[in-house]
Amino acid sequence: MKPLTKAEEQVMKVLWRVGNGLLMEIVENMPEPQPHKNTVATILKTLVDKGFVEVENIGRIHRYHPAVSKDDYSKDTLTNVAKGYFEGSFSNVISFLVDEDKLSVKELELLLQQLKKNKK
Repeated sequence: MKPLTKAEEQVMKVLWRVGNGLLMEIVENMPEPQPHKNTVATILKTLVDKGFVEVENIGRIHRYHPAVSKDDYSKDTLTNVAKGYFEGSFSNVISFLVDEDKLSVKELELLLQQLKKNKK
């Protein structure tokens, strides 16, 4: 899966949240300051070309919807971060987060409970 730029990610986040939308609906759901509709249209075309977005043509109107789920993109992105910066080890990722005080003991305990639950 190709990585997304920050602008492409912003548009995808809107589509993941709303499910689908026309160009102006997507623009209206963008965070402030909202980009110009031509900018969003260009980003949508790029996302279609990359295979992240599909277009439904309704006459002269285009309805856009995600072709890649947020979960699939998140998994791929996290895996690439682990490979690129932590020798492919998710335990190294967790250790880094603990060392940086980004993950509390309580959160670690919840993760451990989830792991034990998933093993059953």
